[in-house]
This record gives sequence, structure tokens and C-alpha cells, in this order.
Amino acid sequence: MAQENNPNEDNKLKLAITKIGDLLIANKISRNAEGNSIENINLVIPPYQRPYKWTARNAIRLLDDIIEAKNENKETYRIGTLILHYDEKSKDENDKKKPEYNIVDGQQRIITLSLLLEAFKDDKDDKDEKDEKDNIEKNEDNPKKISFLEQSLTDNPYNSRNIPNNFRVLQRRIRNITDDRERQELYKYIKNNCELIVVITDDISEAFQFFDSQNSRGKKLYPHDLLKAYHLREMNDLDVTQTEKTVKEWEDLDQKQLSRLFSDYLYRLKEWIKGNRAWELNEQNIHKFKGITSDGNYPYAQFFKGAYAYAQMINNSAMPFVSGMQNLKPFQLDAPLIAGKAFFDYAQHYFEILKDIQSNNKYEGYFISDNEIVKTLDLEKYKNGVGNGITRLLFDTAVLLYVDRFCPTERPSKIDIEMLENRFVVHAFIWAYSLRAQYQNLGWQSAQNYIMGNDKINSFNIYKMIADADSPASLLSSLSDKLSPLPKSAIRVKEYENMKEDLLNEKDENDIYQYYLHYFKEHNFIQG
Repeated sequence: MAQENNPNEDNKLKLAITKIGDLLIANKISRNAEGNSIENINLVIPPYQRPYKWTARNAIRLLDDIIEAKNENKETYRIGTLILHYDEKSKDENDKKKPEYNIVDGQQRIITLSLLLEAFKDDKDDKDEKDEKDNIEKNEDNPKKISFLEQSLTDNPYNSRNIPNNFRVLQRRIRNITDDRERQELYKYIKNNCELIVVITDDISEAFQFFDSQNSRGKKLYPHDLLKAYHLREMNDLDVTQTEKTVKEWEDLDQKQLSRLFSDYLYRLKEWIKGNRAWELNEQNIHKFKGITSDGNYPYAQFFKGAYAYAQMINNSAMPFVSGMQNLKPFQLDAPLIAGKAFFDYAQHYFEILKDIQSNNKYEGYFISDNEIVKTLDLEKYKNGVGNGITRLLFDTAVLLYVDRFCPTERPSKIDIEMLENRFVVHAFIWAYSLRAQYQNLGWQSAQNYIMGNDKINSFNIYKMIADADSPASLLSSLSDKLSPLPKSAIRVKEYENMKEDLLNEKDENDIYQYYLHYFKEHNFIQG
């Protein structure tokens, strides 16, 4: 029995199962929970989706898995999960409903399966007299042959490269099956025996929270992916267009750097500010980033929600133009965050600040212009190794927290810049690299001890000091009192072994000091 109307009339999530042939050739979903098929399926890859990144290796692995299942006589082979957002707004020219189903998760498999079916079709059509070269050229220039695609994907380098490449690889693999009957049986097996579990909802936020927890080879999602799904669910007050825009902006960020932002920086800062050790962000502690939900009505929750609402009101009014206040950022690293859209604004805000700090360039109206300390730390020799990586992270997180607490986002004064670049950066550098200087081989256990104040010279929690300070001047005064010079006998780092004093002042052709310990000597932080 066929079903052609909205599969989500009661606004609840629906589960279905579909054969690959039904979905990609007959444009229908085989059966829902009631046993009915869903007809007139128009699959769409929405603009917020990531590019098609499966390589030939992924495509061949999928085909090999299918062949293995067939050879093992598996009556049904479940390939994975497809999550669809049902959009009932689309209609054809006769005003007759023509539902669009946006692919929220599963597009890599769907495109690959479409290429696979197309490769069988093309092999059947062209195996007589046309040589393989003609066939490849024809399909390389026409990715729209994939049946469910209505939009071109050739404007993206991943799509324009991987789609034709994977098609050629699959086509050659199929042609290597010389037995016509065996090839035809494989084609029928893919169409009729390979299935997908389909999750359908007309609530886009709900669709995103059901992202498959595994990628093409079964790895779990990163914590920031889980947070994305959670906060999309909290965005029930936004329309589809706003939600899609938010998702696209998130996906446009470098995902590896975004993962590091949460795992290495934001999570650790939250713990260190409170005086706790910080090890790894995972599913057990990501609740620290779930924030205050829309129904949170405790007094503290009302305060932070009010601050966010006030900033939004100011930014969307004429007041910034009149008062000179521009682009208010209602975020603090030691404060609770607000669930939903505010979370994505929060992530974007700190992503940009950290990127600019690490590039030694610009962030939020500030310039660390040609800072000698940072230029030295950017040398390749200080980027390699576990100990150097840990120390740079401690330095960057200290600068990030200082900027977050004390640096105006618009029009910093000369005093603001002086306090940051010429004073705090020096103090943060001395603090972090005092740790590095006292170890030949530095690991996380020693670094955590140092932050907790349990180890070595200059061992104290700089993050708690920053968070507790009420002004840059009071903070810098406290840091000056806390920081002590290192006796030469305490320096264990390998670079210092057998180093002559004049080498500490060595510069390269770009006028960059070659040894970070030069700054210890220059500021009288080496004794004896």
C-alpha cells in the first residue's frame, strides 16, 4: 500500500526501511512502521551539507562489503542509517505536493551507492563498441547523471574530484567481473537486498540530534559533534532558514581546529579556572557545555539569559551607532553559556579569538604585531614534540583567558594594548616556559601538577588568578610578585645544555631570536 502524503503528520519522528533500488531508482521508501511505502521521494542535498569526501578507497570498501555479504548469502545487508528532514513546502508547477527530503546524515553513502548503480547502468549501455576512455569522459563532465541530484555539486573541489574519480574506479571494478550472470546478480543484490534504515522528521533540529553516531568506519563522533546535535535541538524557536544558516556557518569552520578548541582549550580552561585538573573532554563531561536551557528559571539562569538578550537587543538596534558600543559579546569563559543559538555564537567567538592569537596577527580589534616572543615560539623547533606542544597550549590558554576578561572588543586604548602585549604576554610566557625550562621531557602529569601549584619554581594557577582579578593592573602586580627567576641549576631543557651565553642572543636573517631563554635572561629571570 502506497503513501504519498506527509509521513510526519503527527510531527513525530518516523522510522522506515528502504531497499537501495526503491530509493534511488523508483524514488520511494520501501516501507514505514505501518508497512506502507512512501512514494515520490525527492532526495536533496541541502547547502549546509559537507562536501563529498569519500575517496576511491572508501567506495571500493563499500562495494567489497556488499560483495562479501552476497557471497555469505545474507538475505538482507544493512548498509547504514539515512536521516532525512522532510520539507513539505516544495510543490511542482501544478501545485501538487512534491515532497523534498533533505539529507541530514548519510549523504556519503547515498552518493556512492548512486555512483555504483550508475556504473552498472553505464556498463550495460556502453560495453559493446565504446571504449572506456569515451565513457569516462562522458561521465566525468556530467555528475548530474546521479539520479537524485537536482543541484550541481561541481563547484566544490571535493565534489568535482571525488565524484568522477569514484565513478571510474567503481566502473572498472564492475567491468573486471567478466561473468555477465555474476555481474547481473550483484546488481540485483544491491537493488533488492541492500537496505538502509531511514529516520524521517519534519523538525530540522530534531533531525540533527539524530546524527548517526558512527562514520563510514564506525568511529564515534567527536564531543563537539555531540554538542552540535544537542544545541540544534534547543533551537526550536528558529525557523528552518535560520537553522540551516547556523549549521552552514558551523560546518564552514575548520572541524579539526573546532574539535581542538573545545577539547584542548575551552574544556581545560573551565576546569583550571575552578582549580581542577583537566584531562579529556568526552561524553561523560560534555554536560559542561550544555548550558542554560530556555526553561531554566533559577535566578542565576535569568541573570545570564538576560545578559545575552540585552546584548542581542543592543546589537540589533540603532544604539551601537549612537553610543559607539558595537558588537557586544555576552560571553565569558568562566560563566555558564546559553543553550541553543547562543552556543553557536559562543563557539564562533572563541574560534576567531584563538585563531587570531595563534596567528600572531589580529583578534577582536587588537594587534599583537610582530611580537618577538611569539615569533620565537612560532619557530618550527618549538612546534615539535609533546613538551613544546603542552607549553604552547598553556601560554595560549592564558592569553585567551586574559583577552576574554580584560580586552575590549572595540577600539582598545594604548594602555589596553600596552598592558596586553608588553606586560601580560611577557608574564604568561615566563610562567609557561618556566615549566618547559625545568624539564628535559615534559608530560601532562607534570603540567597539571605545575598548574595546581604542586611542582617546581613558578608553579601556581595563573588561570584562577586571571579569573579572580578585577583589573589588568591588579593582575599584573600579583603576577610580578609571584614569578621568580630560575637558577641556572634548575634549567633542564636540552637546548640549554652546553649553551654559551652569547648564543642566547642569536638572531636569524629575519631578526628573530632563536632561543626562548633569551627573554629569561633579558628580563633577569635566569640567576647564577
